Amino acid sequence: MTRQTRHKPAFKLRPASAKTAPDPATGPLLDEPFTAYLAAEGCEADLMRELGPDGRAVSGRLLAAPGAPRRAAWAANVWLEPRALKIASIGDGVKQLKAIQRNWALFPTTHHRRAALIEEQLPKVSAKPLVFGAPVPTAPLGSWALLAPELIVASPRCSSPFRNGEAVFVEDKTGPPNRAYLKLWEAFTLLGDAPKPDEVCLDLGACPGGWTWVLQGLGARVIAVDKAPLEPAIATLPGVTIRQQSAFALEPAEVGPIDWLLSDVICYPERLLRLVRRWLDAGFTGKCLCTIKFQAETDFDSIAAFAAIPGSRLMHLSHNKHELTWVRL
Repeated sequence: MTRQTRHKPAFKLRPASAKTAPDPATGPLLDEPFTAYLAAEGCEADLMRELGPDGRAVSGRLLAAPGAPRRAAWAANVWLEPRALKIASIGDGVKQLKAIQRNWALFPTTHHRRAALIEEQLPKVSAKPLVFGAPVPTAPLGSWALLAPELIVASPRCSSPFRNGEAVFVEDKTGPPNRAYLKLWEAFTLLGDAPKPDEVCLDLGACPGGWTWVLQGLGARVIAVDKAPLEPAIATLPGVTIRQQSAFALEPAEVGPIDWLLSDVICYPERLLRLVRRWLDAGFTGKCLCTIKFQAETDFDSIAAFAAIPGSRLMHLSHNKHELTWVRL
């Protein structure tokens, strides 16, 4: 899926000096201010490429780079305020983490038994699956890892409201024809935005109908486009119009005004980019949500081109595979 790369060694630790003496809870300092990035599963090489030559491996999927947080589409979670804690014992580790805040999520790296003993003594954090439509948790959820028996790296503030960036939903086992619907559920939940009743959504590459099912369930009117037929149960839903043709052959003038352009089409990224640009050049000013799918290699040129579109955001959802989700709101 991605090429293996030889990562540079992790940041070295140095003891706190009198000139840089921190709050006792922060323990030793790193050589320089840094941000930690938890790579999406299997995407460590892609994230390292994003971070640039000064990116470093810390442990497993946990990477780091000096300075403030950077754009990191391949990160499942960004540790925004990481700090190193030198601990004298398991109890001391628990005490130091509790002194910072209540809610913590362990990212297991090494020394698993010792980390588990610390985790057992921390306040329990609800891990119930989220019902789609419910807001994301608002309580701060920090992340921590035990890198050595006497060393914790912890960040009280992270980019994702979910444990290690993994959004888990109460799934619908009967309605949708496949599990692709979970990508839309996750994206809409993280964005805090979704199609409204009677808004018009163009679902490109709709077969077998997972995204159309989500959109129709939100009350939107859906134009589902695919050369292959949708599942009959989806195609006959109220408010769904079928266009059985190629998404790439469809011209904006044929469709008329729409509010959302959505695509889960399987195609090379540069082809999807041309499709999106055709709609934007035609004057489309609505919202976009598209999956950028990669083959053997990651197309970083196309990623940069999508990122350059005004108002864009790129992210790797926990329900993505070797792909990114591009959004323009």
